[in-house]
Amino acid sequence: MASAPILTLNDVSLSFGGNPLLDSVDLSIAEGDRIGLVGRNGSGKSTLLKIMAGIAEPDQGERILHPGFHMALMEQDPDFSGYATLGDYASDDLDPSDLYKVEMVMEGIKLNPAQTPALASGGERRRAALAKLLASDAELLLLDEPTNHLDIEAITWLEEYLASTKKAFVIISHDRAFLRSLTRSIVWVDRGIVRRLDQGFAHFEDWRDKVFEEEDIARHKLKRLIKEESRWAVEGISARRKRNMGRVRRLHQLRDDRDSHIGRVDAAKMALQDAPKSGKLVIEADSVSKAFGDKHIANGFSIQIQRGDRVALVGPNGVGKTTLLNILIGKMVPDSGQVKLGTKLLPILFDQNRDALDPNATLWETLTGDTELGVSGRNDQILVRGTPKHVVGYLKEYLFDETQARGPVSALSGGEKARLLLAKLMAHENNLLILDEPTNDLDVETLDLLQELIDDYAGTVLLVSHDRDFIDRVATQTIAMEGRGRITVYPGGWSDYQAQKPAIKPETSVKPSKKSSEAPASAKQAVKGLTFTQQHRLDILPKEIDKVSAEIAKLEEFLSQKDLFQREPMKFRKASDGLVERQTLLSKLEEEWLELEELKESHSV
Repeated sequence: MASAPILTLNDVSLSFGGNPLLDSVDLSIAEGDRIGLVGRNGSGKSTLLKIMAGIAEPDQGERILHPGFHMALMEQDPDFSGYATLGDYASDDLDPSDLYKVEMVMEGIKLNPAQTPALASGGERRRAALAKLLASDAELLLLDEPTNHLDIEAITWLEEYLASTKKAFVIISHDRAFLRSLTRSIVWVDRGIVRRLDQGFAHFEDWRDKVFEEEDIARHKLKRLIKEESRWAVEGISARRKRNMGRVRRLHQLRDDRDSHIGRVDAAKMALQDAPKSGKLVIEADSVSKAFGDKHIANGFSIQIQRGDRVALVGPNGVGKTTLLNILIGKMVPDSGQVKLGTKLLPILFDQNRDALDPNATLWETLTGDTELGVSGRNDQILVRGTPKHVVGYLKEYLFDETQARGPVSALSGGEKARLLLAKLMAHENNLLILDEPTNDLDVETLDLLQELIDDYAGTVLLVSHDRDFIDRVATQTIAMEGRGRITVYPGGWSDYQAQKPAIKPETSVKPSKKSSEAPASAKQAVKGLTFTQQHRLDILPKEIDKVSAEIAKLEEFLSQKDLFQREPMKFRKASDGLVERQTLLSKLEEEWLELEELKESHSV
């Protein structure tokens, strides 16, 4: 039996200026659909999502939300006016019986419900919008970059949550691992055309490349046909007194078809070469410790980083990854221990907050106004790794057009800001590349290029990221920050770290300081048996189990009402779905508790 359609777009078109952003889009989303919405930065993905949500109007076509269904869009810039806390915002409009849903989501994505909106970071505000969306009763969820500002633990939780839901969803994301895990269909926006593949993201890139190959073959055939018809127009017409006007019109049509073709967007021409080599030893940290009050970032951490190493730092948000990064590159002094930097280092830093970009400056000023880059004679040229280049020409290499050069940075999308920062940084000679959350807002094609550049890079790379796929593709070592100052170094990327974690005991690179020897008894017990994270989970699991059990009891009591199905069919369905979700969660929590108890017992024997 076919699933019921929730949302339909018929012949939807939208233009901005010349070329159409969306051209004659026909799309249907049904119950249970799990769709990844992909395309280059600026291709119109977010606009299409807004049209689906009904908050953007197309130039033509119709949007049909079928009766009996609801949908919700994850807000990018939510309005917190009138809400005292983020929790108040996220739980607004929810039935009291459904409050457990938003509480579960906020716990999963690590959002403090008591945080006031005025003091909340941009990431916390986005997580509040995500919590509101996931807790809603909508049958269709529209998510635009939901993994931005989430750490890997929260991304994994969100992945599991969406995998278990019966709701349909459409996701825009750059996170390959996230898309591979969740999607069953792909909607691809490319030069105004929207195509659908009823297979998951794992099949997308092969399909995309096949479409491009077929396009190139068709383009070649068209050029050959135009050449043949043009020869006939010159030779055939002059040889006959009466012209074949049908063939002449056909030639004009063929030329129109050729001229109307929108070429593919080339990859940015990023480069990371021509820098002098650094010394063989790049960074040596010896027994480094750092704490802020009771919060321990590192306890006796040691590491040697050699030229050519690609080192990823991973761990939950707030564990201190950026702090450790700043200690390793000499921007912050540790409480104890020492860091030695190698010789001839030429570092460049790509920071997650894009602090090197002034939102009020133009793109032109962003590049030429940097005294470190230098201005070569005229202010329309910059030095790119020692070679003068025209500003506009250099911007075009990073996929900006001439009209954007004099526009403000504030008008750029997140992906465009990331490309501009890369353009600014890569103009410098460098041999130490420091990347703090580089994958946010970059499309898959630009990430591919960045990965290729790093593969061929003769220098050293330090990377902070929550993108598991990117870490796997890039890293030769992974520094795992597990909290309370505990840090372990593993060879390989994220998957290697996950595979080794259960079997490998912490190395001597983590040396407890005097402060750590005064840890509470529960922490000492955890070191002997379970990890700190495992011990923490074991401590809180009984409360979580009791809470979920109480919610199950409430839902069972609600569903036991006589004739509820006939009187309130929608509420009956919502409560039934909620009961199944809570029962599934309870089983998982009980299994997790049992596994940890058995593990604890095995260590104590």
